[in-house]
Amino acid sequence: MKKLTTLLNFSSDNELFDYIISTLKLKGITQWDYFVKWEKVHNNIKPYEVELNILNVLIGKENIEEELTNLILQYPKVVNIIPLLLAIRFKNKAEQKINILTDLKTFEYDHFDLSIKVPNKLEAENIASFFVGCGLGDLVKDKKVKNLVDYATGVEVGLDSNGRKNRGGHQMEDAVEVYIKEVCDELNLSYLKEANAKAIKNAWNIDITLDKSSRRLDYVINKNGNLYFFEVNFYNGGGSKLKSTATEYVNMNQYWNNQNIYFVWITDGAGWLSAILPLREYFDKAEYLLNLEMLKNGILKSLLINE
Repeated sequence: MKKLTTLLNFSSDNELFDYIISTLKLKGITQWDYFVKWEKVHNNIKPYEVELNILNVLIGKENIEEELTNLILQYPKVVNIIPLLLAIRFKNKAEQKINILTDLKTFEYDHFDLSIKVPNKLEAENIASFFVGCGLGDLVKDKKVKNLVDYATGVEVGLDSNGRKNRGGHQMEDAVEVYIKEVCDELNLSYLKEANAKAIKNAWNIDITLDKSSRRLDYVINKNGNLYFFEVNFYNGGGSKLKSTATEYVNMNQYWNNQNIYFVWITDGAGWLSAILPLREYFDKAEYLLNLEMLKNGILKSLLINE
């Protein structure tokens, strides 16, 4: 019988597993900051506000290419905001080149360099041509936008939505940390967040061997030299990832146990309803499987006191 089964006063491991499944947070854990990181959006816009306002003079003009060429020659920094207006993130800001296929039969390309700091007239004309060719010219010419600062803010909101998957993971980590911090404070224990072997060595002078050089543990608690490793995740939807994660954690549990380290997997979400068998496989082979409801009911404190 599992230690958790005894700690929670269940009569069997099957009853414990049924409890875990029945108390999954099916409504998710979405919090207000999940949708948009507004501070990040505004911080990304602020460095370009002057250039965006300079480009506002193009709105409603007829000859956008000529007007923009002159603007670029007067204010070269306006070139920096063209990728932003197109929702492009260049990995290397010093190398912002775009090739446009212009003929499908001959595979000829036009080449545009948006990283030029001080364009000459020919380079400015080329960049202006790109601005018109990609559709931004008609956008401002036809007054489809009234203010490029507002438009760019909307673009940043769209780009920020790509980070929602990561934010979902961070929200689960933040939710779990509330309980970890509370218990550690109460029991006078120390913990680390996103810790690797070096951080553990520096904090507690304990050596561990990692299965991957890049491995970072979501949380680590030190109880009188005994380490508890925590992996934390939340799945709103199903998919093959859940099965592979469960299999990985079976191996991870054994790996840490072989080093006399306790491994605790805290997971939750409606996604597990479509992957009960992989979760059950982990449950049968590992000692500690927790969800948020169990944390709410104080299981973490019981686990640390009685282990």
